[in-house]
Amino acid sequence: MIQPRRAARATAAFVTVLSLPLAAARADEGMWTFDGFPAKMRADYGWAPDQAWLDKVRAAAVRLTGGCSASFVSDTGLILTNHHCVASCAEQNSTAENNILEHGFTATARERELKCAGQQAEVVTSIKDVTAQVKSAIGTATGEASVKARDTAIAQIESAGCTDTAKNRCQVVSLYGGGQYKLYTYRKYSDVRLAWVPEAQAAQFGGDPDNFNFPRYSLDASFLRAYEDGKPVSTPQHLTWAPRAPVDGEATFVVGNPGSTQRLFTGSQLAFQRELALPITVTTYSELRGRLINAMESSPEKAREGHQELEGIENSLKVYIGRVKALNDPAFTGKLAAAEAELKAKSAGNPAIGNPWTDVAKAMSAYRDFYVADRFSLPSGDLFGYAMTLVRAAAERAKPNTDRLPGYTDSSLPLVQKRVLDEQPIYPWLDELVMEWSLSKAREYLGADDPQTKLLLGKESPEALAARLVNGTKLADPAVRKALWDGGQAAINASTDPMIVYARSLDANDRALIRRFDAEVDAPLTAAQSKLADARFAAYGDTLYPDATFTLRISYGKVAGWRERGQMVPTRTTIGGTFDRATGAPPFDLPPAFAANRAKIDGGVTYDFVTTNDIIGGNSGSPVIDKQGRVIGAAFDGNIHSLGGNYGYDGTINRTVVVSTAAVEEALKNIYPAPALLAELHRK
Repeated sequence: MIQPRRAARATAAFVTVLSLPLAAARADEGMWTFDGFPAKMRADYGWAPDQAWLDKVRAAAVRLTGGCSASFVSDTGLILTNHHCVASCAEQNSTAENNILEHGFTATARERELKCAGQQAEVVTSIKDVTAQVKSAIGTATGEASVKARDTAIAQIESAGCTDTAKNRCQVVSLYGGGQYKLYTYRKYSDVRLAWVPEAQAAQFGGDPDNFNFPRYSLDASFLRAYEDGKPVSTPQHLTWAPRAPVDGEATFVVGNPGSTQRLFTGSQLAFQRELALPITVTTYSELRGRLINAMESSPEKAREGHQELEGIENSLKVYIGRVKALNDPAFTGKLAAAEAELKAKSAGNPAIGNPWTDVAKAMSAYRDFYVADRFSLPSGDLFGYAMTLVRAAAERAKPNTDRLPGYTDSSLPLVQKRVLDEQPIYPWLDELVMEWSLSKAREYLGADDPQTKLLLGKESPEALAARLVNGTKLADPAVRKALWDGGQAAINASTDPMIVYARSLDANDRALIRRFDAEVDAPLTAAQSKLADARFAAYGDTLYPDATFTLRISYGKVAGWRERGQMVPTRTTIGGTFDRATGAPPFDLPPAFAANRAKIDGGVTYDFVTTNDIIGGNSGSPVIDKQGRVIGAAFDGNIHSLGGNYGYDGTINRTVVVSTAAVEEALKNIYPAPALLAELHRK
């Protein structure tokens, strides 16, 4: 809800255009593509998976379009993921009388499983190199023309790759900053339902103090199910359920969809993040957190309705504060600078590479001139998001596929439509609060006299405008949204809904900023990063992995602790430790079901454990797999040192935090009984 759309677009551009790993990957470092698994694992571990092993786990890996990863764990579409990956679905299906987010949920029969609005499950079926087609289309074009040529080629490739968009999705992904382009084809399942989720306090025990820390005592697990034509899908290629304790030192694999990394920002890019982007984010999110806490304290109903929003804000804040700390750590940034200097030295005198670092610096300087305008071009809020998507989709759908903005091409539209039309609850007070906050921050950073501020507010205050639009719109009704979607441009033009009218008024300015970004930032960065990719391949060969792009990756590592303040941190916790850690006061209060079933619970069962696997946000819910291809846990967090993992990996201290399948099995038996799920998981 709160991420500014243009800021998100800018961040995404930096991720795919600017990032590369630091140098030749070391030890357990790397988020590897399935068509580029490294030979070095055999040298590191004396063993490596063969192609049949890789094909099997790839077929079981699931991408959840809500931003998480998952895996099939039965032959009837059962999906293992994290509690926090389904919390929005639980919240959507909760009421004041039946708060399943708070109390948990177990479907007693398949027909009682609950639909998750806006969620889609996707499985990679093929990966094809289309680099030559895209680069040929770009040719010698520069500026906005080069971006247009690239986007046109991508739209054509995606359209040709997926003729059946009802069941498949095609996505061209830029890797190595434009050094490669790959066509990922997915089998998609648009009907995803909630089958089991524990009470929130079981997953969130320890709250923000324990977030990104270890030891942990968190049952951050849940089960979804994929449906098609009203029936559970058949998924014979699923992972085998192995509810066992991990073994210290054993090899582990994390298979999932890491969201984004920026592991070789140039010095100018790091400065941009440290000096401009991150400070604005931390400051504005901190204020939003305060506004939301204040509102939630006014009533129990608002406390329930705002809970997930607050959890998301606090998690994001901790991430961004960790990144600020990393970029202000001289030792950490010194390593990044040394890696850049090394690559410059290896590339010196190569006329084919030239000096792309200067081109990057020029682009970042140009973006500084309009970043604030770009970031605050559109307000936040679900209702405004619906309005802007409806306005833009109507205009883009009227164009030929190759002329549309990215995100509105034929390959993207089915998911856009699903997200707009799926029924889910809207809390007007929360939407008004978020919209008011974003408008007030726009005025603060742009200035009251800035033309864009006047466009956003007219003569109204942020408070008055947000109240008028949220209370006056009918877009909370999915039938209204469907009528506008089906009616196309004519319906949008004729609409008098105040939120639609407001979105129409902002569209032209935002499009102008998109064109400016394409011409002054995206295009020169794409060209420069392509040269940097060539420089890296020349210097380090095939020992590189591409930055994370929320596409399927595999990392390898092992079960291992780390040294903290002179002491070794243990590799695991036990369920019984929850009772010792509990204080009776939030966020360390016992989950009620734990207290009620204490006599039944086997306290010695491994609860959470840590591995050296290299992960980042987006990997939440990823299966943690052993050498036999069996799932032994689900990744749900990193330790505090992993917050710098956006920019680099340190195998001595970066750790992945995993909830064990043994703990989930114990919960299914004795805490939140689900005998049918247990039988399904163990069915041969």
